[in-house]
Amino acid sequence: MWKITKNDKDERREETDIMANRVFQSVIYQMKDSIKRSTGVIDETGTVVACSDLSRIGEVQQLDGVDRSNVESFLRDGCTYRLFTANRPGDYAVFVEGTDDIAAGYAGVLAVSLHNIKQLHDEKYDRTNFIKNVVMDNILPGDIYAKARELHFATDVTRVVLLIRVLQGTDVSAYDVVGNLFPDKQKDFIFNISETDTVLVKEVKKGISREDIENMTASIVDTLSGEHYIRAVVGIGTTISSIKELATSFKESQIALEVGKVFDNEQSVISYDNLGIARLIYQLPTTLCDMFLKEVFKQGSIESLDSETLFTIQRFFENNLNVSETSRGLFVHRNTLVYRLEKIKKLTGLDLREFDDAIVFKVALMVKKYLSSNPAKY
Repeated sequence: MWKITKNDKDERREETDIMANRVFQSVIYQMKDSIKRSTGVIDETGTVVACSDLSRIGEVQQLDGVDRSNVESFLRDGCTYRLFTANRPGDYAVFVEGTDDIAAGYAGVLAVSLHNIKQLHDEKYDRTNFIKNVVMDNILPGDIYAKARELHFATDVTRVVLLIRVLQGTDVSAYDVVGNLFPDKQKDFIFNISETDTVLVKEVKKGISREDIENMTASIVDTLSGEHYIRAVVGIGTTISSIKELATSFKESQIALEVGKVFDNEQSVISYDNLGIARLIYQLPTTLCDMFLKEVFKQGSIESLDSETLFTIQRFFENNLNVSETSRGLFVHRNTLVYRLEKIKKLTGLDLREFDDAIVFKVALMVKKYLSSNPAKY
């Protein structure tokens, strides 16, 4: 395992900048014969990092008085300069010998070209982009470890994937809020996959329990709603110990949200590990679910149960099939509850006071709810 330190970060950035400078040099040198003027690139310190005249590489140009955050181009010492951005305004500037319109044209073309090349280069060596590709299953399994070695990325760290879905929001971005909550970009990775969905790949330290992860997730939801008026739900995948399993954890977080939407609309934090029998039902073909309902119930019998009866059944299950506790909770006489249970038995053939019948009925209600959600499965 690699331990990330400040020096490691500085060294990686320096290494990435060196590789980018080599790309700049390659482009500048290939255009040398076509442009027939001295051209080059300077970095934010004014140092020439690429040039058609190789002897000038490393030379530091004095650009005092130039506010590189507020200009696109400027003239200095017989050259035309055109800025292009990598990560911050004024990161780089291309220069072309001459102050005429031709020099300005060359500088403009080079600036656009090198800017696009730098973006592609950064994406190639960007850790978050790499993690996004792994999570979205956009990289071949055999390439994952090779790319991880190239980026000096620890592959055996315990992580978990959280899918944050905004249901109702404001102008504030959930991505920005979550990014501020988890600022360590060397350990935690955040990216958007749609207008409403943000993914957080969180490192899990030794000793952190599943309950701790759920509490942390609840705090994310509370921060979004309490401070920024963003209503969101979060699906939690299983904790994994290998980078190649990130895609699996992400898919589980998606399933958690979908299952939660069908079976537990009140929860804002849904963990894949806690889905229980709902996860099994969700993964069944709809044809099998239809067959189960027809075998368990008489035709139309489940539809004959009114809302009051269904509410009674729900409370009966919540009280572990205890008639006395349920009747007290419903503020009805015990005999009234027994009468309702007998009515259910007559309609469905299932006596909810019997454990086996209660299990069948509970599962059947969940299957019915699942089918009512119109799942796109066959």
